[in-house]
Amino acid sequence: MSEYSFTFELIRVEEQRGRVGAMYAVIRSGGKQYKVEPGDLVKLEKIEAEVGAAVELAEVLLIGEDDRVVVGNPLVKNAKVVGQVESQGRGRKIIVFKSKRRKGYHKKQGHRQSYTAVRIKEIMTEAAQPPAAEGEEHGA
Repeated sequence: MSEYSFTFELIRVEEQRGRVGAMYAVIRSGGKQYKVEPGDLVKLEKIEAEVGAAVELAEVLLIGEDDRVVVGNPLVKNAKVVGQVESQGRGRKIIVFKSKRRKGYHKKQGHRQSYTAVRIKEIMTEAAQPPAAEGEEHGA
């Protein structure tokens, strides 16, 4: 992989490494898929949210815990991943260089992709959803 290649990496918290029985989820955000666990810091495509704001990622494709795996078709029903925005930023600059041989044509452009760093707080499933407050109706 070159120095200038643009990748979104999943940054694991050191104390989370090697933990057995941890719940994880595969989410979709910005056309890409990410495997996340509570406590992870993940760089997603830019989300319009303030730093410190809570975000809900509802496109959950898979949830796993111990030996149990729930795969959505295409999404897992009543599941969501809750996180907190840690920062907004821009990635490294990549150089886009186009040229046509023997024609004297060459064009150099730069690009920096915007991202949102989100700390995953919890993975909520149907059983883990908070109960509805009195007066609220389900499905309304």
